[in-house]
Formats: sequence, C-alpha cells, structure tokens
Amino acid sequence: MMPKDSATLAALVGSRLCHDLISPVGAIQNGLELLELSGMSDVPELELIRDSCTNAAARIRFFRVAFGSAGDSQTMGHREIQSIMADLTRHGRVKADWRPDRDLPRTEVQMAFLAFLCSEAALPQGGTVSFAKGQTGWSIAASGPRLNVNAALWDHLTGGPGPEEITADKVQFAVLALLAQDRGRKIRVHKGTESLRMEIL
Repeated sequence: MMPKDSATLAALVGSRLCHDLISPVGAIQNGLELLELSGMSDVPELELIRDSCTNAAARIRFFRVAFGSAGDSQTMGHREIQSIMADLTRHGRVKADWRPDRDLPRTEVQMAFLAFLCSEAALPQGGTVSFAKGQTGWSIAASGPRLNVNAALWDHLTGGPGPEEITADKVQFAVLALLAQDRGRKIRVHKGTESLRMEIL
C-alpha cells in the first residue's frame, strides 16, 4: 500500500536522497585513495577535496538516520552509532558525548540524532551535547558558553503551537515533535542559563 501521510513520505524521500548521494561521494573518496597511491597525497588541493568528502559522507550517514525511514524492527550497532557521531563532530564546534554502550533500536537513535540537531541550534559558540539512555527514555543535555534558545521552537517540542513558520535549518524541531506524537512519547525541556536538558520519555 502506498503511504499517504506526509511524515512517512518525507522520511522515504530523505532515505532515497541519502541513499543515492552516498554512492557518488564514496566513489570520489575511492578515487582520492587511488591518487594517494600514485604519490599525489601531498597536493593541498586533494587535501581540501578529501576533507570535504569526509564531511559530506558523515553528514549523509547522519541525515539518513535522522530524517530517513526507521522501522520498529531495525537496530543500529553501538560501533556504527559512535562512528557516525565521531565523524559528524570531528571538525565542528559542537561535540557529542554518546554514553549508551549498547545496540539500540533505529527509532530511538533517530530521535536522539534529531535532538542533537535541536541542541546544536542552541549552541552558536559551540559546546557539548551529552546523551544518556535509561529505562524510561533519553536524557540529552547541551552545555556551552552562550545558549541561544528560540522559545517558540523548544515549546513546540513539549506540545506548544510553535512558530508560524519553520525554516529549513530548524526543520528538526518539527520532525522530532511529530515523531514523538506518532510514537506516543513525551518531551520535556529544562532550560538554564548555560545548559539545556531534554527528556524524551
């Protein structure tokens, strides 16, 4: 049966885009490896291309989980999760402290990844996002030198109406709120002056 709801269609579009993009990026990375074997590894232009490809591949892997389709029976391995987060944040201002040390359902990882994007939006000068997974759900804490909290967006996560318009760079707030509602989960947000904590229960 063809999916009719917008959330499912959006997730399938996200999965398709990421699936199709990762292959050409991987091909470029393979080409760079061949050039390195030929003795061209010290060329500064290749280093720039290499860094860009690595960053693009990391973001595609991350977005495929965050915005793609996630079935209830799908599981993600601990090493894969750690690898995605490490690659994503390697050269960024926001670091991730991923504390769960076990494999997790893909649906759970998806919500945590979306929560990371929400937290990242509140850390314009960088900081750290820490993830803890208990029996009741997630506790995700963001800390940094200066928080920038858009009250309407964060209130939307807890059931508020949200802003009149959500721009593309803030779409994670709308997606996370929708997924939480669809999956019967509750989100609580605790705001401080230099820290922000989200609970997904």
